Amino acid sequence: MNGNEGVTGRAVRVLVVDDQAMVREGIVLLLGLLPGIEVVGSAGDGEEAVALVAVHTPDVVLMDLRMPRCDGVEATRRIRDRHPSTQIVVLTTYADDDWLFPALRAGARGYLTKDAGGEEIVRAVQDVMSGQAGLSPGVQRRLLDRVTAPEPQAPGPDELPDGLTPREAEVLVLIAEGLPNGEIARALCIGPATVKTHINNLFAKTGVRDRAQAVRYAYRQGLARPPTAGAPSTGVT
Repeated sequence: MNGNEGVTGRAVRVLVVDDQAMVREGIVLLLGLLPGIEVVGSAGDGEEAVALVAVHTPDVVLMDLRMPRCDGVEATRRIRDRHPSTQIVVLTTYADDDWLFPALRAGARGYLTKDAGGEEIVRAVQDVMSGQAGLSPGVQRRLLDRVTAPEPQAPGPDELPDGLTPREAEVLVLIAEGLPNGEIARALCIGPATVKTHINNLFAKTGVRDRAQAVRYAYRQGLARPPTAGAPSTGVT
């Protein structure tokens, strides 16, 4: 690769997304010094990122995760749905499972932490442009550990009260933890409409009328534990 030519014979067009202005400007400055990359814009949150992708049609988006209005996971999902030729490389502080796996399921093809150097960023961009995964060594190890870990055994239908399915029980537990429908959908990697269906089904099976009764039901059946003193409340009294 010579000068500013990427793997496609031209500079790879990149959009930078990060909610911290200083970090975002620093990444833009760094990318401007790297061969094979042309920065076409930057965004401060996921909503702006989705809008700018429609305008600039970048080849790659470097995507932060924790952002206001629309986080990086949801922005990744929207961009990949609407612009499947645009690749997403996550560039974030967080490499824990709570962010890593939802981002990959949403369509990210690369995942780097912000301590990555310029060469590692260029390599990840090249990898996703050539159809490969652009993952840092640490992320690759986490994926390998996840794949080789013993599969947890979900409770069988006979072990759950009132004919609840394992998925309905999962939804109930997340309700008891105080999660709204959108966060339940993201946690379980299902659509919001599917969450509503599960909630309607579990309400009918258990005879509860609202979320507060559902939480108390989960406590009574031992599916969830009431918060201990000093722990965040679900708001159920």
